[in-house]
Amino acid sequence: MILLQINQLSKYFGADPILSNIKLEVQTRDKIALVGRNGAGKSTLLKIISGAMSYDSGEIIKPKDVSIGYLAQDTGLESQLSIWDEMNLVFKHLKSMEEDMRKLEQRMTTVDPNSETQKFEQLLKEYDKLQVKFKEEGGYQYEADIRSVLHGLGFSSFDPETKISSLSGGQKTRLALGKLLLTKPDLLILDEPTNHLDIETLTWLEQYLQNYLGAILIVSHDRYFLDKIVNQVYEISRNTSTRFIGNYSNYLKQKAENYEKEVKSFERQQEEVAKLKDFIQRNIARASTTKLAQSRRKKLEKMELMSKPLGDEKSANFQFDIERQSGNDVLKATDISVSYDKHHPIISNISFSISRGDSIALVGPNGIGKSTLLKSIVQKLDALTGNFSLGSHVQIGYYDQQQADLTSNKRVLDELWDEYPQQTEKEIRTVLGNFLFSGDDVLKPVSTLSGGEKARLALSKLMLQKANFLILDEPTNHLDLDSKEILENALIDFPGTILFVSHDRYFINRIATKVFELSSHNLTEYLGDYDYFLTKKEEILELERLAEEEKNNVSHKISSSASEGKLNYQQEKELKKLERQKQRRIEEIEQSISEIEERIEKNEALLCDPSIYQDHEQVQKINIENEQLNSDLEQLMTEWEQLH
Repeated sequence: MILLQINQLSKYFGADPILSNIKLEVQTRDKIALVGRNGAGKSTLLKIISGAMSYDSGEIIKPKDVSIGYLAQDTGLESQLSIWDEMNLVFKHLKSMEEDMRKLEQRMTTVDPNSETQKFEQLLKEYDKLQVKFKEEGGYQYEADIRSVLHGLGFSSFDPETKISSLSGGQKTRLALGKLLLTKPDLLILDEPTNHLDIETLTWLEQYLQNYLGAILIVSHDRYFLDKIVNQVYEISRNTSTRFIGNYSNYLKQKAENYEKEVKSFERQQEEVAKLKDFIQRNIARASTTKLAQSRRKKLEKMELMSKPLGDEKSANFQFDIERQSGNDVLKATDISVSYDKHHPIISNISFSISRGDSIALVGPNGIGKSTLLKSIVQKLDALTGNFSLGSHVQIGYYDQQQADLTSNKRVLDELWDEYPQQTEKEIRTVLGNFLFSGDDVLKPVSTLSGGEKARLALSKLMLQKANFLILDEPTNHLDLDSKEILENALIDFPGTILFVSHDRYFINRIATKVFELSSHNLTEYLGDYDYFLTKKEEILELERLAEEEKNNVSHKISSSASEGKLNYQQEKELKKLERQKQRRIEEIEQSISEIEERIEKNEALLCDPSIYQDHEQVQKINIENEQLNSDLEQLMTEWEQLH
């Protein structure tokens, strides 16, 4: 079933086209990624589809009964309610249905089924219909759904009565995502849903969206995430859309192959055109070959000339160099404890060492203290205990995910030039050009830049610093997919040492040679990339499970050996006594089970008696008794199995 169809859609901001001739189709169970550079119009298209923004021309076709849920980028849930009460608002219709069911039950108790048979049967029919609808729409499981989503998004440790107004911006964003997921629309539209999610929560969201029964339209810069989720990719480039089948990796492969084919086809046609023109020029004036030349001319005139294939739009272009190499020992941390309030350490007793050439990913759940640890290394925050020891000739270059230093009203040109006054204006402009600041872009005030532009400006500063030890806190935030790839290549070629925090698992896999997993009281080192880290974690958990099983088996064997060995008189007497008690209890349970089953059978026979099933109060009484009997029966069966 087609949920959404877009034909020839265009959008202008003033005289500038943002989108033109956009085509897009969404069918049930489609999982589609919108990709393209920052500013390509991806978020604009999502807003138009959701109805939050108008468009200038074209058409959007959507069946009336199709529901659309839209989460804008970094949308926080603003509410005065508690977490639980706010999530329950999604299921107001179910609560209303539940109230209607209770009212019908009450009305049925006031109607005599013998004298008012028709009225009673009508109420019963209405009740059954409502109960079936209530069940089909999840009336008996919505509270479990709420708990599941809250747990998956990292709220399992929160009191459900916590006021949303007391939460941080990132937590409110996660709750907004959770509330939208609970609505289960036919088409789920998500703009950068992975922001503010740690790796554990990202993994949960991936699994949730993989199993989502509706369609998904998503914008994300997380390539690992897109590879796991989507089965189609629409690229927005030069204001138009192009469709690719498969996940993000397949899209990159298809795009490269298509470009190569287009270039070859264009080159072949250009060769053919050149030959035709040459033949016409040489033979048009000769009487013997004029007809042939005219024939070639007609062929050339009828030929539909191909446009030269356009390569990728301009990408950032940079690399990180160093002034001098550091010693082999770059950093040693001993018994580090760090806190913001000077009293309650976020992390404590952390020790590690970093050697020249290491490229280390620091991972761990949100709030564990990764950014805090980096700040303490660069002395933006004092450690409570312990010390950091830098090796010889180590020069640190630090990238802050908050870009805290980029809030000035200076022009972009001056922001960089003031820090490196020895450079000429041409050299500074060249550097900025490499980071996609061209023309009047360099005259913009820094405070007006977008997140992606600030990120590129911060990276340009870092490049000019020529430090041999880069400490990077979420360097891929705000970067589009192309810029991320350029950054990855620059860091792979970097001749120094890197310590970085990132939630981008694709980025970690490409950059990291080691992974440091941080907990509040420990730091564990893994030699390898992110996939290796996951594999080793799974192996460790499996070994722990096997060790626990072995421990239990050993305990059982010791217990068995003791019972098989020579027991004294008192022990034998006690064991025989316990065995007799167990056998008596088994016999009692079996007798009780038999009696309960007989009672349930008699009640079910009574419910078939016309004089009984027409008496609503009697039916209700028997059903309540049967529910209790079945509950007792289940408990007895469980105990019987345990005793055996």
